[in-house]
Amino acid sequence: MKSILWFFAAIASLVTWAGCAGTSRHASNSSGFAGSETNATTLVVTNSLNPALLQPSAQLFTLGPGDQLEIEIIGVPNSRATTVVGPDGKLYYHLLAGLDVWGRTLVETQDLLETSLGKYLSQPHVALTLRLVASKHVWLLGRLNRPGIYPMTGPMTLLEALSVAGGSARANTQLATEELADLRHSFVMRKSQLLPVDFYRLLREGDMSQNIYLEPDDFVYVPSALSQQVYVLGAVRFPRAVPFSEGMTLISAISGATGPVKIDWLSTTSTGLAPDAYMTHVAVVRGSLAQPQLSVVDANAILKGRIPDFPLQAGDIVYVPNVPYITLKKYFNTIASTFISTVAVNAGARAGGAQTVGVSVPIGGR
Repeated sequence: MKSILWFFAAIASLVTWAGCAGTSRHASNSSGFAGSETNATTLVVTNSLNPALLQPSAQLFTLGPGDQLEIEIIGVPNSRATTVVGPDGKLYYHLLAGLDVWGRTLVETQDLLETSLGKYLSQPHVALTLRLVASKHVWLLGRLNRPGIYPMTGPMTLLEALSVAGGSARANTQLATEELADLRHSFVMRKSQLLPVDFYRLLREGDMSQNIYLEPDDFVYVPSALSQQVYVLGAVRFPRAVPFSEGMTLISAISGATGPVKIDWLSTTSTGLAPDAYMTHVAVVRGSLAQPQLSVVDANAILKGRIPDFPLQAGDIVYVPNVPYITLKKYFNTIASTFISTVAVNAGARAGGAQTVGVSVPIGGR
């Protein structure tokens, strides 16, 4: 499947986030981070969506390899047939040689069929129906009621897409309805870029300024709120999600990923740090991906007992760099890129064999 191959090629590269960064400052208890005694610096990133994302694409649906069409010459018995656009983008029907329809709209394809059939028939009229979309999809994965890879035949908003997938999962109890989806870490990835959509504002507050229009091959992921974990990424021996436990700290989380790369990091008598693990600039990202807080901590100072260890919360992202950051905004972009790439690779690999849903999209006769 072309879209699946594109997806795995796209997530092989790093993604960037064009967020709007606020000013950096020392962390305070009101920010949810440890106090200034940890010598942490905090960056607040504000959600800023491009207004163009809230407008549907003016481009009509175009055919591609794998799309299935039903074709009939009106008034000609036994002319109805179902055919598939080939891997070369060509359509084969009746007496016609392969017609190149890759990138053509349904109306353009209908015109091409009638023109080509006109060499053999007098003023043929063709009925054309799109029966199955295999060339354009959106990925709707994670804690949704019906996750999967869905065909996209026309303009579709994020809310419409989530509705197609059954909405975010919730569990009903006798006392309340429990949210099973982690809206803080939900994201939309497009062509290796993270779109700063605030899922909580959209789904819980009804803020339609977050209801963007999706495009083919967009990747929408809604993680589970039930998995209590901390994501430890970057220059550690085994980047992974570490199970969260009460009282977990920065050092214990890094230990859960078996420590930073190429360094005897548990020894406080180490004479220096390997360049693969720049422990003086370890980052902790907390809160919504749309409006996160980034705290930079000197983990080496913690190991040497100069400052207290940094307390973590479930859902925190810990990132150990291999070089010092230049600006906090660029540092955050790197962390966000690593996080969504890691999540997308794992989720996409699990969904790669999912079945797509057929559609019927006729075009009007003339």
